Amino acid sequence: MEFSKFIKNKRDGMGLTQSEFAQIIGMKANGERTVSGWERGEHIPSASKLKAIQDLPDISPYKQDLNVNYNFSFIDLFAGIGGIRLPFQRLGGKCVFTSEWDKFSQKTYAANYGELPYGDITKIKAEDIPTHNILLAGFPCQAFSQAGLGKGFYDTRGTMFFEIQRILAAKKPDAFLLENVKQLKGHDKGKTLKMILDTLRGDNTENIDEEIPMSVEARSTLNEKLNYWVDFKVLTATDFGCPQNRKRIFIVGFNKDKFKKADFENLFSWPEKNSHKTKVGDILLEDSAVHEKYTISERLLAGHERRKIEHEKKGNGFGFSIFDRDDEYTNTLSARYYKDGSEILIDQSSLNKRPRKLTPRECANLQGFPDDFIVNVVSEVQSYKQFGNSVTVPVVAAVAKSMIAVIDKLR
Repeated sequence: MEFSKFIKNKRDGMGLTQSEFAQIIGMKANGERTVSGWERGEHIPSASKLKAIQDLPDISPYKQDLNVNYNFSFIDLFAGIGGIRLPFQRLGGKCVFTSEWDKFSQKTYAANYGELPYGDITKIKAEDIPTHNILLAGFPCQAFSQAGLGKGFYDTRGTMFFEIQRILAAKKPDAFLLENVKQLKGHDKGKTLKMILDTLRGDNTENIDEEIPMSVEARSTLNEKLNYWVDFKVLTATDFGCPQNRKRIFIVGFNKDKFKKADFENLFSWPEKNSHKTKVGDILLEDSAVHEKYTISERLLAGHERRKIEHEKKGNGFGFSIFDRDDEYTNTLSARYYKDGSEILIDQSSLNKRPRKLTPRECANLQGFPDDFIVNVVSEVQSYKQFGNSVTVPVVAAVAKSMIAVIDKLR
């Protein structure tokens, strides 16, 4: 193998810089010198690094074409693996900035979009973020969820909302879309959501508790009043063609300072659910394509059954459920699916087998990602986590279409 040419072709095909390429194969940012040396033929990678390179795709399927004229620009915060980005890019948008701190999500993102996200948003100054039309953010949800103990703004994951606030205050985009767990709506008897909506509308930011932890820059911008028309709605994946009982809250906003005469109450409407009846079989692979390793052991099944009984005694809804191809939908795909696979299991009684876990590709299908979305550049453990944390793409696509229709009319 001619290593130098192979490595350069791989990097060029993905559209990555030498620094980005170094990072997604597990090297430091300054590893670009090493990559440069490989490409010049001065030395060759170790066996482990060569395998990491070979496992990368030859081409990133959703790399933006820089020669195309885009209709609008957007940024992708708390980007995960890019589930919110994808529909906006497909609608003619150009992503000008991305932030995601998790190194495994960064790798999947880079494999699909040909760019490595910036890291911790709290360490990025607003002035270093390009001007953009739309801000997108699926901000961390664990602080508001039942599984995450629901500490809200007093959990540092919950305060990430204020990083969004400071960027909105500095860049004042035309619109934004935020996504979170449905529990945000009722968290702290509705007070948390009210604080978020009030902040986005420019009301009562002076009453935000001094004890809420946030970055210095975020705290300093609380007195810079926003002025967005804001609305929210809980949407369900099954209503948009995905066989999963996944409910998420979406918050949409439009800049009233820029569109002074706009009647957003009449301009914007939430997407209508479609009439297509979902079926779990639509997202499953053929039985012959599923490896035996996904069939759970007798011991694991017994453990699932024991834990489910324990959860039932406590009065909560955690535990596994078994679904077959004809079921209308599954439970919500959890970010903890990678731990033990206990939430969603697929019936294999017709094959005289114990139930099995979903494969990573089936998890991608369940979340509505396209068939060519790359799922295998990280371990299966990380892949399960990523799809459990991600959004249902068709739901975002429907909201994105409604938002862009408003912006097009205003222009």
